[in-house]
Amino acid sequence: MRYFILLISFVLYSCSNNATLQTYFVENSESSEFFTIDIAPSILKTDALTLTSEETAALEAFKKMNILAFKKDSINDDKYKSEMTKVKAILKDEQYESLIKYGSNTNGAAIYFAGETDKIDEFVLVANQDEAGFAIVRILGDDMDVNHVMTLFQLLQKSNVDMEQLKPLQQFIK
Repeated sequence: MRYFILLISFVLYSCSNNATLQTYFVENSESSEFFTIDIAPSILKTDALTLTSEETAALEAFKKMNILAFKKDSINDDKYKSEMTKVKAILKDEQYESLIKYGSNTNGAAIYFAGETDKIDEFVLVANQDEAGFAIVRILGDDMDVNHVMTLFQLLQKSNVDMEQLKPLQQFIK
């Protein structure tokens, strides 16, 4: 009987109502007000590049990128504010540590990470503009560090990016 109670307690604890970015992405992925895209490491066409050991390590640590965007218009201002409140509440969870914030609450960006400073599992970039909406970018990997993410952004600039993967994002922004 004691094991049964422990099992039930564990299940109830596991199913708690604590929102995560993962559940937020899943819950909103089918909404017409949101846009989602998953980007694989294959977006970086690095075959023709000679990679440094740092670049190779960054690519090996990078697993995927998820983007969720909310496009604000003249009729969904209340929904925009409500969704931003939800996102901010999720990022206040102790699993996320703030790296940097830029701008204000209405127009700005912030970077967070989850994991240990030398073994980061997730980087999160949240950018919002009061007139346009907001976007959340999750960079997922294994044992990443800040240098890996910076290196990935540099590789984005110098590699031949597979624009086919980004076409849905381009359509959403129009």
